[in-house]
Amino acid sequence: MTDSVQMIEILPSLLSADFARLGEHIGQVEAAGASMLHFDVMDGHFVPNLTMGTPVLQSIRKITRAHLDVHLMVTNPDAFAPIFIEAGADSVSVHQEVCPHLDRTLRLIQSEGAQAGVVLNPSTPVSTLDEVLEVVDFVLIMSVNPGFGGQKFLPNSLNKVRQLAERRERLGLAFKIEIDGGIGASNAADAVKAGAEWLVAGNSIFGAPNPGAAFLALRETAHSGLRQLA
Repeated sequence: MTDSVQMIEILPSLLSADFARLGEHIGQVEAAGASMLHFDVMDGHFVPNLTMGTPVLQSIRKITRAHLDVHLMVTNPDAFAPIFIEAGADSVSVHQEVCPHLDRTLRLIQSEGAQAGVVLNPSTPVSTLDEVLEVVDFVLIMSVNPGFGGQKFLPNSLNKVRQLAERRERLGLAFKIEIDGGIGASNAADAVKAGAEWLVAGNSIFGAPNPGAAFLALRETAHSGLRQLA
């Protein structure tokens, strides 16, 4: 494993936070060491749910210096990406399944000043990304079907992470591998051993009585996977 992919990050997913205490919850995980936060945008069309928009992201941007990772689960990401970047996104990921001109969409995000990522649903093969791996800054593997928090982890997602990590190594690339869905104490180390270094976690952090303590515990579990690779 190269130095460029050894840093493990736990990204608390704000979709699972208590929105009435959002600032407090962000402060708790930041105090525990979180340097990245995950922000889910759902349009009720590509996925069967509606979530947060730019006003919420703008408000969060005012209270945190953390890297804001925006996951667009929308049918028209080319229209949404620029406005979320303007609102404060540091990275934006779009779904392969809705991007007929994926290369152009990724380059659009980068041209607006954010890191560009692409997301794969559980049924979408890793091979569909072969032509854009030299463009992306990160790839997000969904380990649940997108649309709702609190779902059960799909074990086959680890095989997809391994396939992606093998391609990264073989091609000599340095994009990050992110995984999202059902991540907790039982699988965080396995995700890291498979090749992921950005782990999105929602209920396992914000569903706990103390989100800061839950973040620290999950980070330690993830790093135990890294130590097993040493």
